[in-house]
Amino acid sequence: MSIEAIFGAVMEGNAGEAASQVEAALAAGTAPSDILYQGCIAAMDKVGQLFEDGEYFVPEMLIAARAMQSAMDVLKPHLAEDEIGAAGTAVIGTVAGDLHDIGKNLVGMMMGGAGFKVIDLGTDVSPEAFVEAVRENAPDLIGMSALLTTTLPSMEKTIQALQETGLRDKVIVMIGGAPVTQDFADQIGADGFAPDASQAARLAKTLLA
Repeated sequence: MSIEAIFGAVMEGNAGEAASQVEAALAAGTAPSDILYQGCIAAMDKVGQLFEDGEYFVPEMLIAARAMQSAMDVLKPHLAEDEIGAAGTAVIGTVAGDLHDIGKNLVGMMMGGAGFKVIDLGTDVSPEAFVEAVRENAPDLIGMSALLTTTLPSMEKTIQALQETGLRDKVIVMIGGAPVTQDFADQIGADGFAPDASQAARLAKTLLA
């Protein structure tokens, strides 16, 4: 019935335990914001660090993120809007022509775990759809993913579309995916590149700081 138990349940990827521990903590009068930051987000930060250190791998990250989501499902109704959206709003999607979503989904989970409100546009997202999402949601950043080399031009076209509609300066653009490099990010005018989901969440925080 403690924040430490929530932290441990998320770290271990125990979704049922994470949810029940959040319920118990709320019943005991623990502040929802303390559960969010000291339990859930702190656990996902640790998971990300273990991944970067080579002690956790993608399956461990996925089950931890799912446990975090179970905890958040219980916690969200008790959080004020400013608490849940504290880190910022991110629109993410896999670019036009590409239907791969595992990496993009993992980025969404890790960013959610870092306290971001995540709006997931799915796969095969056109430049126009990204632009419309920026118009509708006024996010702090957008994250574009691509696994196929042939779909990399869609990232550049999306940035161009943002420029043409006057929205480019209003949003940070991050990109990632197997064929993506820092050089490519620089070439197309993206604000940041992350090689994996854990670093994407950290980069997002850094770029917004």
